[in-house]
Amino acid sequence: MHPDFMERLQKLRTLYGKPMNISSGYRDPTHPIEARKAQPGFHSTGRAADITVRGADALKLLTIALQVGFTGVGVQQKGGSRFLHLDDIKSPLRPNIWSY
Repeated sequence: MHPDFMERLQKLRTLYGKPMNISSGYRDPTHPIEARKAQPGFHSTGRAADITVRGADALKLLTIALQVGFTGVGVQQKGGSRFLHLDDIKSPLRPNIWSY
C-alpha cells in the first residue's frame, strides 16, 4: 500500500472513531478481479481500499472520506456485500462518486 494512502486512511479511521473492516486493499494485477479488467484498477496501485460499512455509518464514513481528501468513492449499499470503495487517485476527472 502507498504510504500517503495509508496516512489518509488512518486519518479517516481516527476521525470516524470506530474500527473499519477492510475487505479489499492492494490487489496484484494478476488477481482474478484485476485480470478481468481491460487495465488493472486502482487497487493495483496501492491507493484504494474497500471498507465494509452500511446504513448511517456508510454516510458518516463517506462524508469524512471526502473531507480528508479521498477523490474516488464507490458506493455498494444493496444486497449482502455492502461497502465503500475509497481511493485517492489524482486526475482531472476527480472527485468522482459512483454506485455499483
